[in-house]
Amino acid sequence: MAKVAEATGRQAASFVFGCVAALTVVLLLQHRPDELSRPTPVQFLGWGGRNRNGTSSPAAGQVIMAAGEEADRANVTKQPDTTTTTTTANDLSLRASGDRDEEAAEKEFPGLAAVVERVASPDDRTVIITCVNHAWAAPGSLLDLFLESFRIGDGIAHLLDHVLIVAMDPSAMARCRAVHRHCYLYTMPGIDFTSTRFFLSKEYLELVWSKLRLQRRVLQLGYNFLFTDVDIMWFRNPFKHVTVYADMTISSDVFFGDPDNINNFPNTGFFHVRPNNRTIAMTRIWHEARSRFPGMNEQPVFNAIKKGFVKDLALRVQYLDPAYMGGFCSHGKDLDKVCTMHANCCIGLGNKLKDLRSVLDDWKKYTRMPHWAKHAAKWTVPGACIH
Repeated sequence: MAKVAEATGRQAASFVFGCVAALTVVLLLQHRPDELSRPTPVQFLGWGGRNRNGTSSPAAGQVIMAAGEEADRANVTKQPDTTTTTTTANDLSLRASGDRDEEAAEKEFPGLAAVVERVASPDDRTVIITCVNHAWAAPGSLLDLFLESFRIGDGIAHLLDHVLIVAMDPSAMARCRAVHRHCYLYTMPGIDFTSTRFFLSKEYLELVWSKLRLQRRVLQLGYNFLFTDVDIMWFRNPFKHVTVYADMTISSDVFFGDPDNINNFPNTGFFHVRPNNRTIAMTRIWHEARSRFPGMNEQPVFNAIKKGFVKDLALRVQYLDPAYMGGFCSHGKDLDKVCTMHANCCIGLGNKLKDLRSVLDDWKKYTRMPHWAKHAAKWTVPGACIH
């Protein structure tokens, strides 16, 4: 009987131990860190915006926000905690500092919040941004080619409803209002942006770095943006190639075949950014790094410090394949794939205009070809820019 009792006791103890172990596992699973429970996002934005009649445009993929992104976005405009009953002097100091920062931002960008709200896609709060000065906005110049590319592109004319053209001088603003619905004037005291500026001149550097401050302000307001240089022709919807995983998706001058390879060479003339604390910090650090790299524009500076963003901010960066987002530096040969074409690796407004008109002509010829012959379509070598 003693042996039977002993065996029964061991079975009871084993049963109790098993129940405790199972309960522990359940509790651990329920309270595991968010990073471990976060699914790997593989969806694409596929953003189509809305047509002029207000109806939703078809998209390649559903807009699905990665786990944790709602919290990131909420933190961008997070309000002070009002649940506590005690306010310290430090709390008041921080709040006053935040108010001063907001006042300074509104002073530098008056009315920008209302403009962006009007232009952004209502589906996912995304705005497409480009910048022009008088020389680029003049009749027959880059702005006209840019807008024409949307109109002759493959079902992307409706995206113009969400394009914000930032004019860097009053002349460019007047021209913008004559040809487009959404314009914003952003000038800097003492800086004249009206004429064509030579690459890396003082005025050129001020122009390209000032864009970064405006982009940061858009993120602070809680909007996604896709920045595009005005010398980029749009032919298909590039949002189909922007994954919800990435904080920043950027085009590439040198692409090694892997979109996650941080060693790809970036091109900051075309990039998409999502609003969260990581990207706002990134744009601030990026702009502050200008003083460490005197005489450089924003692109090589980003390339020099990009690994720090990934390491220190956990910034998620992905690169776009030039087969889809191409440029004169590097582009795919298949016109069935191309979404955009950039007149990079090219100096001089006249050279850009000549070769971009050839790009538009190539696209028009391609669209007129019968389906069975389109595989043979080729780009004209940009003879003015590359010679």
